[in-house]
Amino acid sequence: MRNRRSAVTAVAGAAALALTLTACGQSSEGGSKESKDKKEMTVGIAMPTKSSERWIADGKNMVTTLHNAGYKTTLQYGEDDVDQQVQQLEGMITQGVDALVIAAINGDALSNVLKEAHDAHIPVISYDRLLLNSPYVDYYASFDNEKVGRLQGTYITEKLGLKDGSKKGPFNIELFAGSNDDNNTKYFFNGAMKVLQPYIDKKQLVVRSGQTALNKVTTLRWDGGTAQKRMDDLLTSSYSSAKVDAVLSPYDGISIGILSALKSDDYGSASKPLPVVTGQDAEVASVKSIVAGQQTQTVYKDTRQLAKVASSMVDAVLKGKKPQVNDTTSYNNGKKVVPSYLLQPVSVDKSNYQKELIDTGYIKASDLK
Repeated sequence: MRNRRSAVTAVAGAAALALTLTACGQSSEGGSKESKDKKEMTVGIAMPTKSSERWIADGKNMVTTLHNAGYKTTLQYGEDDVDQQVQQLEGMITQGVDALVIAAINGDALSNVLKEAHDAHIPVISYDRLLLNSPYVDYYASFDNEKVGRLQGTYITEKLGLKDGSKKGPFNIELFAGSNDDNNTKYFFNGAMKVLQPYIDKKQLVVRSGQTALNKVTTLRWDGGTAQKRMDDLLTSSYSSAKVDAVLSPYDGISIGILSALKSDDYGSASKPLPVVTGQDAEVASVKSIVAGQQTQTVYKDTRQLAKVASSMVDAVLKGKKPQVNDTTSYNNGKKVVPSYLLQPVSVDKSNYQKELIDTGYIKASDLK
């Protein structure tokens, strides 16, 4: 495991980050709503779904952080229905919100409503999932998404003994990716493949299904049931006389589905150990699975800090200032390079979940019982 941080560092860093992001804003060329009292300002928050524990937490964190900064909020979930999210955003614009924070269901489907926001002089912050093909995206708050994939790929090579050379393989691996309408999917997958591809090329890792292209391994809407069915199919078609040693999974909900398929095929028994299975988001169900020795790893992204970044961006823009960013080259949405602030993800497994998740207060110890 790498990239370990102490609880003290995490808490201090979050506090410093919030102060820095607010204090370091510079005057922007755009207008300001500073003449309007903060208490009269409302920020619209659009989240994709309540089916994921992670997005419920994101919504709560955004509301709390913006309320603490003195703003009113309206929070709505699109429930993975693009048309519903568009209608919700149009409603917020009609109601006259002063800013929008959007975690898109489909980042490529909001061009028209973003134009409506622009025409109404409403700034837009893209939250974690980049809004695509629109010049009307002001800033982007997220994590280093390629690094998420690199952490997953690196963990697999370490756990199998390939990275340190203690084992040569070959090991059988299958690849899963996120939803094909989520811009982050390619970053996660490409980051992982930068680590895994050299081992595949040397035949130390073998994808018995032959499904290695991104368009062959995506999982629509990040759905665990869809992933479970695909894993079932892979086991039937490619593993009747072989075993799976590792599965690249980009997200905890997908990991749970993969594990269900594996356990149905007698993996987890004394004679057939579970493979290495990665994940992302440190959802409680998956952390329980890690503690129980089933899912092997997840990538922790502190969404409390992400909410502080996005809220600080809103606060700066509404004051006519430029928020602090740390990346101005990586995220081209097809119409512009969106200035971004990227937070750092952390790899978590059974060896460090206590320090990274419990001691920092991200998850309560009682939630894991």
